Amino acid sequence: MAKVELKAPVVDEIKGYVADAKAAVLVDYRGLTVEQDTRLRRQLREAGVVYKVYKNTMLHLAFDGTDFAQLDKDLKGPTAIAFGIDDETAPARVLNDFAKEAEALQFKGAVVDGTYYDEAGIRALAKIPSKDALISKLLGSLQSPISNFARVVKQIAEAQGEAAAE
Repeated sequence: MAKVELKAPVVDEIKGYVADAKAAVLVDYRGLTVEQDTRLRRQLREAGVVYKVYKNTMLHLAFDGTDFAQLDKDLKGPTAIAFGIDDETAPARVLNDFAKEAEALQFKGAVVDGTYYDEAGIRALAKIPSKDALISKLLGSLQSPISNFARVVKQIAEAQGEAAAE
């Protein structure tokens, strides 16, 4: 069997993730212990992030013609990739939190919604709350004035009801 035939299924798998991903973060995982790697994979999975280790040539072939081709310059040495399928900031957030306790984990680069980010950019992205958290904050801030308004209307209605009863 030719080498190209063996590479095709792997490249197709990566292309599937690339097609669905809103974000991809590349890291150098050298120096992580097996226990750390297992914990990292679990945290990423719980956050809905796909985390894989592929050969750089496979990633390069799969990125061709996509926004993720911007990551080609970071495909040197051992590389793991974290795809954010539902939440753009989840890969950066989880990896950044994990890197605080596992200094061996090094950011290489990321593409989020078509924009390339270096290590500093990834760390800034990691500070952005998840979409769900932002929606919760928005709903909370909208709910407060509505609740106050409803309370005032109820008090006016009660006051008018008392006045009508006299």
